[in-house]
Amino acid sequence: MFGAVLARLRSKWKSYRYRFVPWVVLNLSKNEKTLRHVTERSRDKLVPDEQVSRSLLRLFWSLHRSHYARIQPLQSHFPRRIRDEDDRDRGDPDESMFQTLGFCISRKPSTLPSAGCGVFVTKGCVPEGALVAMYPGTIYQVYEPILLQSIRNPFVFRCIDGVLVDGNDRGISRMVFRSCSGRNAVGPFWMSDATWLTDTPRNPLAVGQYVNNCSNQRPANVCYQEYDVPDRFPVELRQFLPNVNYSPDARRPLRCVVLVALRDISAGEELFSNYYTIIQKSKSSGAPGCQDMCSTY
Repeated sequence: MFGAVLARLRSKWKSYRYRFVPWVVLNLSKNEKTLRHVTERSRDKLVPDEQVSRSLLRLFWSLHRSHYARIQPLQSHFPRRIRDEDDRDRGDPDESMFQTLGFCISRKPSTLPSAGCGVFVTKGCVPEGALVAMYPGTIYQVYEPILLQSIRNPFVFRCIDGVLVDGNDRGISRMVFRSCSGRNAVGPFWMSDATWLTDTPRNPLAVGQYVNNCSNQRPANVCYQEYDVPDRFPVELRQFLPNVNYSPDARRPLRCVVLVALRDISAGEELFSNYYTIIQKSKSSGAPGCQDMCSTY
């Protein structure tokens, strides 16, 4: 009996230790290949935000046309230019993704022992610098409460500026996202996509929370990049964004976290990311050698 309890505690520790800051600090140097280093916060972006926007818009317009084709009673709500679009890419989300981005991704059992689910490229090829996935979830500003939601939750992502993304699709986190998503609807338009909480998300990119951490033997092929949704983002396409602000009074653009390819990724490969990014501040910042870190919990 004692052995079973010890084994259970050891299993829990293996999951929790990545949230225990002293353990993280003491073990960073032992796994240098699992770290991503950037010289400044502004250099954390592998590709410009404009490129991320273009990729999202291509996919979302295709998803929108596909969704519109199945909802004839709402025709009058949509612009004529959408009704007249070529419907060759109407169909399931994966087909829209392949037609617009050139590849498909999917959740499957990870190749890592005891890692649970992972994310794989199932069709096509991901070119270096391409948007591969999105990290879904509720967005919490640094001053907003997340204690209850964070308990036994391995899917909380911490951005460089302290903003948190809760990508858990179960329990309290699930209820919070659904509540906030329904609250923000504007007329016939949803401002976020809650289908990532199901097994069939409308946005096929919204599986980034299942990308596993790299190891010394399996280096990262994608990295996280923070992306603030511009105000000019089309209102009819926001229904595919898998993120929502916890507070309705957030006075900043909606934060999203995307995953970008570090190299070409072929079909059949599993995606691996760096759970920790070390930011080495320059001497001009007044703190020579000072480091900051963004990470998943």
